[in-house]
Amino acid sequence: MANYTLTYNEGVKGFPSFYSYYPEYMVGMNNYFYTFSGGNIWRHNTNTTRNEYYGVLYDSEITTIFNQSPLENKIFKTIVLESDSAWDATIDSDQQSGSFINKDYFVEKEGAWFAFVRAESSDPASVSQYALRSANGISSNLSVDNANPAAVIVNFANKVSIGNIISVGDLLYFGAPSPTLCGKVTDIEIDLPLNINRLIVDTTVAGGSLPPAIDFFLYIKNGTAESHGILGHYAVIKLVNSDTTPTELFVIESEVMKSFP
Repeated sequence: MANYTLTYNEGVKGFPSFYSYYPEYMVGMNNYFYTFSGGNIWRHNTNTTRNEYYGVLYDSEITTIFNQSPLENKIFKTIVLESDSAWDATIDSDQQSGSFINKDYFVEKEGAWFAFVRAESSDPASVSQYALRSANGISSNLSVDNANPAAVIVNFANKVSIGNIISVGDLLYFGAPSPTLCGKVTDIEIDLPLNINRLIVDTTVAGGSLPPAIDFFLYIKNGTAESHGILGHYAVIKLVNSDTTPTELFVIESEVMKSFP
């Protein structure tokens, strides 16, 4: 476990901050704060480089919780920072984890930094992605033509609606409740009068597998691109800033809407 230095603020009568440095000894003298580490003496708050302690650079970190209407299930869609710079953010809730916003995703609008919450995405999908709105079931198939692994044909009955949400480039899976990656959809062919209702799939992609003759199929879009926010009763927001120059953060906001299942 990492060691930290805890500070007490006489003005607020509390302990507002943890610091990454861990001194052997500390003392205040002549309006300066001195600490000792490795037999060396260090004077604090005198150089222009922020977050550098004993020759090592650290990040600034702030963790807070959005917990308004705690009995309601909500979708946290965005993060807005009233700040003079953008921060990296990770967002977790009681129902989902791993959502994030890289600092480069923030856009400055009317003096604040705005970005929508992204979900982590992996190929093959992780278990946490199965519950996202980017995952959609199709149906059990009629047959499979595995003659060409780079162009496997998955045939569905005419009564099955493949739908218009699925797109070329989406990943197709088979099996439930633990889906297996089949491959990447390369074409969608639908002509019901001619009994054509099928997907063409490249199973040679990393992690792809030839599907069985009959199984349940579903598709998952890119979880990061198709993110709709993070679902939960509350959200834990962790902000990280690696700047070595002064920065100010005033307010953290989020666009939140009630979830209606």
